[in-house]
Amino acid sequence: MTRAVLLASHGSIDDLEDLPAFVTNVRRGHAPSSDLLAELRRRYRAAGGSPLNAINAEVARKLQKRLGVPVEWASRLWKPYVRDVLVDLAKRGVDRVALVPLAQHSAAVYAAAARTPAEEVHIELACASNWGQSPRLCRAFADRVLEAMGPPSGCAPTTVVMTAHSLPRSVIDAGDPYEREVRASGATVADEVAGRAKESVVFDVAFQSQGLAGASGPTPWLGPDLPTTLDAVRARGDRRVVFAPIGFLADHVEVLYDLDIEARAMAADRGLSYARARSLNADDDFIEVLAEVSSPLLLGG
Repeated sequence: MTRAVLLASHGSIDDLEDLPAFVTNVRRGHAPSSDLLAELRRRYRAAGGSPLNAINAEVARKLQKRLGVPVEWASRLWKPYVRDVLVDLAKRGVDRVALVPLAQHSAAVYAAAARTPAEEVHIELACASNWGQSPRLCRAFADRVLEAMGPPSGCAPTTVVMTAHSLPRSVIDAGDPYEREVRASGATVADEVAGRAKESVVFDVAFQSQGLAGASGPTPWLGPDLPTTLDAVRARGDRRVVFAPIGFLADHVEVLYDLDIEARAMAADRGLSYARARSLNADDDFIEVLAEVSSPLLLGG
């Protein structure tokens, strides 16, 4: 049996000319308005574009070296699509694929997207389940939070705002475990940080990036959102905020714009200092996390 790993992410674009088609995919076939496209173009440009595809390619290269088996990357909503990469792997003689979603709290969505294409090309698919509570992953997030906190400030407690992408409230109400798992991951990261920090730390969980590209009308979204969270931070007298995007694994527009530009401005408006924990990107400790997730899937069969 010839084995390979497929890393699957939400997707991103490298060329703004592809933005209308990409956003249409995100919106499940509903074309975006000209106003929405203009706003998204502004955000991409302000953030300097999205490095996500380049990061995914580097992660795949490093993980392949670490595991000694082929490792490819694909996207659910843009090129290279999961289906196309599975077809290519089958042509290369691969008949078992370990699918690892680069969205640690949403594995079922990625498994569903890959299952039929894998069957069509006679690939045995082994899908990682949600792995957001992996101790090694949570330690990697905590390391970066502590790095961003720096030396003790000696003033009011630091607030660490742990963020993840929001979802429509209806998805959670229908039974999706996403919110529960994000909060459980946040609790583990918080325990790790609190046990090693040399100052008082307050922890909040917030949900960001509500519904811009995916909105199709008035929809309640999972919260609290960033403005609500920062209002609460200011109200209790804290003055120092560290953002920790624990729902995301790599830099992309929703980190580089929504946090580094938009949330930084929100914090400044409320008299709060701003820092942000680095993303995992293609760092060596993250490669070890992925090796730990992938290896059991490769050994089956």
